[in-house]
Amino acid sequence: MKGFESRIRQSLLTGAAIGVCALTMSTTAFAAADDLQEIVITGSRIKTDSSAGISPVTAVSNEEIKMQGATRIEDVLNNLPQVFADQGSAISNGSSGTATVNLRNLGASRTLVLVNGHRMPAGSPLEVAADLNEIPSSLVKRVDVLTGGASAVYGADAVAGVVNFVMDDNFEGAKAEVNYSFYQHNNDDTASQNRLKARNFTQPDSDVTDGFTRTYSGVLGVNTADGKGNITAYFDYRKTQPVLQANRDYSACAIAFNSKGAPICGGSGTTAPAVLGSLFDTTGNQDYVQNIPNQIVQAGGGIRNYNSSTDAFNYAPYNYYQRPDQRYSAGFFGHYDFNPHVQVYTEFMFHDDHTVAQIAPSGLFGQVFNISCSNPMLSAAQVNTLCTSQGLTSTDNATLSILRRNVEGGGRYDDLRHTSYRMLAGVKGDLWDGWSYDVSAQRSTVLLSESYHNDFSLSHAADALNVVTDSTGAQVCASATARNNGCVPYNIFGTGPVTANALKYLQLPGFETGSTNQDVLNASFSGDLGRYGFQSPLAKHGVGVAFGGEYRREELKLNVDQEFDSGDLAGQGGPTHSVSGGYDVREAFMEVKIPLIQDKPFFYDMNLEGGYRYSDYSSVGTTDTYKVGGDWAPTADVRFRTSFNHAVRAPNVVELYKNPGVALGASDDPCSGSDPEATLAQCIRTGVTAAQYGHITNNYAGQYNTLESGNTNLKPESADTLTVGAVITPTFLPDLTVQVDYFHIKIDDLIGSYGGDTTMSNCLTSGDPTYCSLIHRGVAGTLWLGTSGYIVNQVQNLGSNETSGIDFNVNYRLDLADIGLDKVGALNFNMVGTYLQDFVVKTLPNDPTTYDCAGLYGNSCGTPMPTWRHKARVTWETPWNATLSADWRHLSGVVYERTTSDPSLSGSYNPFNAKIPSYDYFDFSASYQVSDWLTLSGGVNNVFDKDPPLLTTAVGGSSFLNGNTYAQVYDALGRYFFFQASAKF
Repeated sequence: MKGFESRIRQSLLTGAAIGVCALTMSTTAFAAADDLQEIVITGSRIKTDSSAGISPVTAVSNEEIKMQGATRIEDVLNNLPQVFADQGSAISNGSSGTATVNLRNLGASRTLVLVNGHRMPAGSPLEVAADLNEIPSSLVKRVDVLTGGASAVYGADAVAGVVNFVMDDNFEGAKAEVNYSFYQHNNDDTASQNRLKARNFTQPDSDVTDGFTRTYSGVLGVNTADGKGNITAYFDYRKTQPVLQANRDYSACAIAFNSKGAPICGGSGTTAPAVLGSLFDTTGNQDYVQNIPNQIVQAGGGIRNYNSSTDAFNYAPYNYYQRPDQRYSAGFFGHYDFNPHVQVYTEFMFHDDHTVAQIAPSGLFGQVFNISCSNPMLSAAQVNTLCTSQGLTSTDNATLSILRRNVEGGGRYDDLRHTSYRMLAGVKGDLWDGWSYDVSAQRSTVLLSESYHNDFSLSHAADALNVVTDSTGAQVCASATARNNGCVPYNIFGTGPVTANALKYLQLPGFETGSTNQDVLNASFSGDLGRYGFQSPLAKHGVGVAFGGEYRREELKLNVDQEFDSGDLAGQGGPTHSVSGGYDVREAFMEVKIPLIQDKPFFYDMNLEGGYRYSDYSSVGTTDTYKVGGDWAPTADVRFRTSFNHAVRAPNVVELYKNPGVALGASDDPCSGSDPEATLAQCIRTGVTAAQYGHITNNYAGQYNTLESGNTNLKPESADTLTVGAVITPTFLPDLTVQVDYFHIKIDDLIGSYGGDTTMSNCLTSGDPTYCSLIHRGVAGTLWLGTSGYIVNQVQNLGSNETSGIDFNVNYRLDLADIGLDKVGALNFNMVGTYLQDFVVKTLPNDPTTYDCAGLYGNSCGTPMPTWRHKARVTWETPWNATLSADWRHLSGVVYERTTSDPSLSGSYNPFNAKIPSYDYFDFSASYQVSDWLTLSGGVNNVFDKDPPLLTTAVGGSSFLNGNTYAQVYDALGRYFFFQASAKF
């Protein structure tokens, strides 16, 4: 296959490639040939009188969106087999508060998102990919997903493809819609319930109904009296209630394993009552080892060994499975045609989205404190264990790592608010002799306001733990300054409740604000050179061209307060620093389409096209992007198509300028625990001393520190995309269309980071200083106690990602009268599927080692990558003003990467995590047109209430692993019911 790809690529680059192009189709309707008008094809700026385009496109119609009952655009896109999970409503820990689209699993930053062919802005200072929450779902006419490469046409950063939202911007009349939806689930997972019973954890109700969402939308469109203009205004409101993991039996506790490897309810070692670890400095240079096992505080001041199987804190019930959300959006689209030469148009979009990401309570997460052996809060038993038995006297300090959960203060909640403004104005029209132009200017601003609540101040905790007895015998904070600021002793050495006054001093909020700004100036011209004699003698049409230029300015600012910047907040995993930066780019682009042969024997239609974009970035210099492709239809029934695209993506502002900060970014340390998975020799490579080996405390929550930072020395990444396909539209079945497209994408100089787990694994196995130098052991040899231990995870140019597969798109309409069933309507069939042949990762540019993630999931491969996914729908259009539809969503089975024989991925694993079987979901919807102006519809997705696959956090410490499952990949909440009333006037 590689040789075949090479020959195809060579032939394309020499201009002799032949291919085909297919109809851009709605999933629910087809246009008759005599309905076709002059249109602009997605994937090209060249006007044509044909509905054919060389780049493969999947279109999702407004009708399909309604049949899914979707109130969130990301849910619609995630059901497409070309799209993989990214930021969305099912993420809480690690949420940016946005919703993003990730084509081909190549990353949301490599997917270009457009509205009516114009670029959307960076979605947030926290997540530069476009935020789909800005899209008004009530006004979406269709969504075009182009995955064949479009960098030369729309933007050099369209590495994985383009998602273009085509809006209904010429609406006349009034439309109002009300949507109501919720989840219903039967908690009947016996294994999960038995795990809860074993720990005496609260069981959720057997039948739960939650996650209610209400949306209200209105559209008003008015034409001018002379019929030359229109303005369409819209308003959307959405209110979504949260769902806690406590409400599902399979997510009500965090799954872990006991000493025999059996799944149990586990959790975090940061618990309540407190867990204390006594540390001993063997060298005087803070070469700490844990000289006694972790001790958990008991009633009356007692102390005993901590047991992870029975004492771990169950953090799951606090976490959101679905975040609460409130969104307003409003705007308008307008145009006025003064004459054929001048059409003025404008767009304005506003959205305000407010969501909360809640996770378990904060506290002290193993940070190290020096506690005086004479501290009056210590009991006699604690003094004996922590001090006397270690040879310390009352005048000495015991060095303790303290793990204590703030159960009194409640969950940490991250209050996220994004507000965006997008303004566009343009003028377009015909010039002369078949030439046309389009000039526009766009300004977009996104504002972030974030406040983080119920977190702990480490400096205040140190004050509140440093306690003495005053002259009256009362326990007080030793520091007079701290007392004056409200310090109250934080007595965690017993099991009694912490006082409200103590919490008032300990709990501090963190604030950050930021913005992204985007300015775009674009001018393009297109024409038919056939009028000047540039036309093949065997073709009916002349050479079409388009060219133009674009200027774009991107800016990003993130401002944090002292609490975030200093790293003083215990539950953040490290500091968050301000970021500020920007760049601009000047571009010139051109396209050409050459009809070669038309209406000849065996050459019904044959075309060649090419494109080029020159980009000059202020940050990384100049880049070149280009495409070449062709199509050949031997008859009207069959077309073949192929294209080759070269894309170049420059690093964005965050990748360039993010300041260093410690965060939770790894999930495994094979050198921790009393019986480490790795050998002493291997662990020494990672910075472990012989004295520390076997004495390094595990983090049972599977969370280890990484040091994240940007890199101003990044160079652009480049990508080559090859597509080869065919489209069949047989004349004997005029309502059948079959599209099959092979794709191959390779990205070199990939901008990213190794990831903490990959760095650790490679250091252990090879001792390569490239990896081992990135591991910095901290207190007691750990990578998670405090912030001194971490794995460097700087953004850099890595090796490559390479993926290939085959897309299938089948549409068929059957008039039931054709098979003898008169007066019963018609059936529409649609199937979109993708076979993933491979997804090959090469971590280092100069290392030939690769691994293939197709069909896998885990620490290195990330979210599940099924080798086959499809979505198949059948819709019955009855003659009684009613429509019934059923949908089948399928994901093939995947296995844990450690089960493979690939030395880059293999390792020890528990059979519980070994695989995820294939998953099938069935959805049903119906609509009824009550009158000329009123339509009622509704349905249920995941009809059979299928539970999601269950895993532990050990398979990958990803934000997408939420509630013991990949909640953005699989239906995690049960049946989804939806109802809609739509009125048009």
